[in-house]
Amino acid sequence: MSTKGRVLVAMSGGIDSSLAAVLLHEEGYEVVGMTMKTWDYASSGSSKKETGCCSLDSINDARNIAVDLGFPHYILDIREEFGDSVIDHFTSEYIAGRTPNPCVMCNTHIKWDALLRRADKLECQFIATGHYARITEKDGRFIIQRGIDDHKDQSYALWGVSQESLSRTILPLGNLLKSEIYEMATQKGFYDLVNKSESYEICFIPDNDYRGFLKRRVPTLEAEVAGGNFVTVDGTVLGTHEGYPFYTIGQRKGLGITLGFPAFVTEIRKETNEVVLGDVSKLLKNGMTVSRLNLMKYPEITDLVGKEVTAKIRYNDKGSLATIVSATDKSIEVHFHEPVNAIAPGQAAVFYDTNDVVAGGWIMKSYNTTS
Repeated sequence: MSTKGRVLVAMSGGIDSSLAAVLLHEEGYEVVGMTMKTWDYASSGSSKKETGCCSLDSINDARNIAVDLGFPHYILDIREEFGDSVIDHFTSEYIAGRTPNPCVMCNTHIKWDALLRRADKLECQFIATGHYARITEKDGRFIIQRGIDDHKDQSYALWGVSQESLSRTILPLGNLLKSEIYEMATQKGFYDLVNKSESYEICFIPDNDYRGFLKRRVPTLEAEVAGGNFVTVDGTVLGTHEGYPFYTIGQRKGLGITLGFPAFVTEIRKETNEVVLGDVSKLLKNGMTVSRLNLMKYPEITDLVGKEVTAKIRYNDKGSLATIVSATDKSIEVHFHEPVNAIAPGQAAVFYDTNDVVAGGWIMKSYNTTS
């Protein structure tokens, strides 16, 4: 038994998770590799060739690393759990008129909860992933911090992980640059990993066509929502659309309507099956309501009131200064110092104090304040 302990590493077969396992092995941990089968592309109805973290090639790549280094590797079929936690949520959010974030749901309910259950069965004290983020402990609380590689930082996607889970989590890549990972892999002779392309699509929508996925997932949906209207903010009808679930806040392309100016989706009205269009200025909002928070830096939601934070409203968002102005037991109100573009209900909002994740939650609505 290693003096450092036994760690279950989530291995997708890609370069990041593979090098995470390698680094922990070299540091003296007793490593156990696990590749999770979350989805098979045949179930999506897509004709695209199966690639990415659920493919047979990726499973074999992860297993080969384990064989080379002499540690055990397991395959875990969690398609049922993934469907319940991630895909059902993805579908229901679009039907509710919101834009979901499946990666956060996967991290919270699959990569961590499912891994920890298996870690206990395998007598592993820790779990580890290849995310570019860091974990620190302050005042008895475990806090996600930004990774030092600004271009690869993945702290935004980890805000939902619980304190208990973080206390058992190791993130070996948080203090490394992606370029350093490529260099390490090259030095160790893992040329297949270096040359392997990275996938940025949603894993269960390999063709990037979420509308087609929704139609296959809910066969009656297209007929139920067809024939709604494009409208202005005051309700003036501009034309008809295919159905409100097939549009997202900030969308410009693929609207199928010409108005003589660049038009964007600025609001989705589920109750009336209306999609509101306007120019880019109508996307600017300076307030939002965020609910179902996971607190990270402070123990009580009231601790957030009055805090000046940097708020990120999407993964690639650089963040904007904001103040948390009020809180109830279920939600907070956030006012941005300057208006921000395309705040989409259903997306995650993550709040930072410099590099520390203060809290995160789900955006319920956006608005313009009067002050």
